[in-house]
Amino acid sequence: MLGATVIESGSSAIPGHQYDYQDTIVASQKVNWRIEDIIGGEKKLDFSKRFMPESLARVEELSFLNDDEKMVLNQIRGHAYLSIFGLVEEFILPFVIDHVRPSLDADDYRVRAFLQFAGEEAKHIQLFKVFKDEFSNDFATECKTIGPAADVAKEVLSHDPLGIALAILLIEWMSQRHYIESIKDDTAIDAQFKSLLKNHWLEEAQHAKLDTRMVEDLAETMTADQIAYAVDEFLAIGSFLDDGCKQQVLFDLEAFETETGRVLNEAEREEFITKQHQANRWTYLGTGLTHPKFLETLGKLAPDQRTRIEEVAPVFC
Repeated sequence: MLGATVIESGSSAIPGHQYDYQDTIVASQKVNWRIEDIIGGEKKLDFSKRFMPESLARVEELSFLNDDEKMVLNQIRGHAYLSIFGLVEEFILPFVIDHVRPSLDADDYRVRAFLQFAGEEAKHIQLFKVFKDEFSNDFATECKTIGPAADVAKEVLSHDPLGIALAILLIEWMSQRHYIESIKDDTAIDAQFKSLLKNHWLEEAQHAKLDTRMVEDLAETMTADQIAYAVDEFLAIGSFLDDGCKQQVLFDLEAFETETGRVLNEAEREEFITKQHQANRWTYLGTGLTHPKFLETLGKLAPDQRTRIEEVAPVFC
């Protein structure tokens, strides 16, 4: 599976697989964790510290906020961050199950790997629900988040399967990049929040590999025109999620003003929305669109489609 075999598919050519199903099973089993071991009881969030790394939160750009207000906004962003991951995993879960269902009698390692993928996504959804309860216990203001999850899932899952798989691949590599580049070495953020992100990252590392295989499986018999259409669909999903990013900023602004008692003036409000929308764009879209592994997979499917995405990506950075 690690060779350089090239599979011909219509007018496209897809290089051989670089990830092995059995290896992902073994790796996931080594890092398996239980929700009750990483949150709840004495394992409390520390609201005297920030939750999100500045490279993602970008609260320092808002010079009209004082340090305490930046802390509050950072924590609100942390709540939204894990809530949104829970939201997207609610459409990833059924998609993975639907992908593997038609071939349950085929490759045993493949079936086991994808079912383990699905089981871990279900665990992550539950983890983030527990986090939201823990957060709400100690944060006085209600923090709204985009949704409901069922409506988001319905919209995303209405698109072309390869387009959906590419969107999921973006999310998986995005979560890897966030932890490795921004969270891992940040000693200033709350240790409990960081622990949740670390444990999530450990399992998502295998999901990124499995979703790469899923993209390859779906594209295997597709023509160049069909792949181009799938990228159209991927971009439509991205536009939908970008609308969600902007709506989340408005929810975060509402929670910020309620929690701090400060009502921003018109100029401050406009700057808040513009800069926080771009921060959300980078967090939830740009970090995935520019991830080398995401671009590598897309380039193997169709080099011209990789170029297309590279031209779009700067808008989200």
